[in-house]
Amino acid sequence: MVNTLDSLVEPLIRMRLELLYTELSEHHNEYSQLSSETDQYFRTLREALPDQLQHTVFLYEDAQISLQSILERSIYIQGFKDALQLYCELQNSSI
Repeated sequence: MVNTLDSLVEPLIRMRLELLYTELSEHHNEYSQLSSETDQYFRTLREALPDQLQHTVFLYEDAQISLQSILERSIYIQGFKDALQLYCELQNSSI
């Protein structure tokens, strides 16, 4: 059951997060500015490193992306659980 739920929820989470990032990029100036700055800083750091450390930087970036993915999914699921709990509490309080 849990594996089935995970496989059903995963594409929904991915789609929602992609839409959120698009929305932030297009309509939230501070997010766009910080995102651009972060990309530039990382690019500068990567270019300044010697060739023998380039693979290490690649591995670091890959690990960071994986961590972010796990965190995003966990936050999304927790928000969903919180919304359900709030809904149930509101239903119970109106009785």
